[in-house]
Amino acid sequence: MPKCTFYIVDVFAEKKFEGNQLAVFLCENGITDSEMQKIAKEMNYSETTFITSIENYTVRIFTPEMELPFAGHPALGTAYVIQREIIKSNIKTLLLNLKIGQIPILFKYKSGEAEEIWMEQNVPAFGQFFDPELITNTLYLREEDIDIRFPIQEVSTGLPFIIVPLKTLDALKRARVEREKFFDLVENTNAKSILIFCPEARKKGNHMSVRVFTEVPGFEDPATGSGNGCLASYLVHHQYFGKSSVDIRVEQGYEIGRPSLLLLRSEEKEGQISVSVGGKAYIVAKGELLE
Repeated sequence: MPKCTFYIVDVFAEKKFEGNQLAVFLCENGITDSEMQKIAKEMNYSETTFITSIENYTVRIFTPEMELPFAGHPALGTAYVIQREIIKSNIKTLLLNLKIGQIPILFKYKSGEAEEIWMEQNVPAFGQFFDPELITNTLYLREEDIDIRFPIQEVSTGLPFIIVPLKTLDALKRARVEREKFFDLVENTNAKSILIFCPEARKKGNHMSVRVFTEVPGFEDPATGSGNGCLASYLVHHQYFGKSSVDIRVEQGYEIGRPSLLLLRSEEKEGQISVSVGGKAYIVAKGELLE
C-alpha cells in the first residue's frame, strides 16, 4: 500500500460538518485498482476519490463496493482540494478527467476563498417511465402523494436516477425504503437510485426539497450532485415551472442529520439541455495513509 495524503471534505454544505462527506486521496507513488477499492471500503463514505495524476487531474471515484464513472459531490469536492491544496491559486476553471470524460469545474470567489464551485454535467438522457404504484409500494408512500401531472422517469447526466415528483414536504419526509421491493426494482433498471422531490423547502429562499435512496452504503445519500443534475434536466424537459430554464436552491439531507444545499441551473436551447450543479465545500481534516 503506497503512502498517501488524504483530505476529508464536506460538500454541498453551508458550514462544516454538514453536507456530504468525501475522502480525497493523493498518492504520489501510484496505487492499484485493488488498493483504491480497499481504501474506499475502509473509509466507508458514499464515495472516496483518488487523484491519480496531478498533471492532467485524472480522478477515480469509488464507493465502498465499486468504481463509478461519475458522481457529483466527489467531482466538486476533489476539484476544491486540487484548487486549494495543489494549485493554490484562484483559478476560474478546472477540467477533471473522470471515467465518463472531462467535466468542467468553475470557481467563484469571495474574499479570496472559493464561495461557490460549479460543475457542468453531460447532456441528459431520458429513459423509461415507471408506474406510480411501483414507487409507492417501494417507498411506503400513498398514491395521492405522487404529483401525477409529471411522469416518474429515469434520467441520466452521467449516472442514472429514477426521478419521482411528490406533492408535499410531508410526503417527502414520510418516505422510507422497503428493502426487498427496492432491490427488485433496481435489479432490472439502469438506475440504481431513486430521487424524490417536492416544491417545498424548510428555509426561506430555497425552492425544493430532495431525498435520494441508493443501494450503498446505507440507503440514503445526504447530498447528490449527479442526481440533482438529473432533476434539473427533468424540470426543464417537462417544464415543471412552465418554462425551459431553472435557477434554484435545493435542500437535501435533513432526514439523516446532514443538511445540504445544492444550486441547480439548467436551460434548453435549440433542443439541447445544459446542466450545472453548484455548492460550497469545506476541508475538515487532513491525514496520511501509512505504508
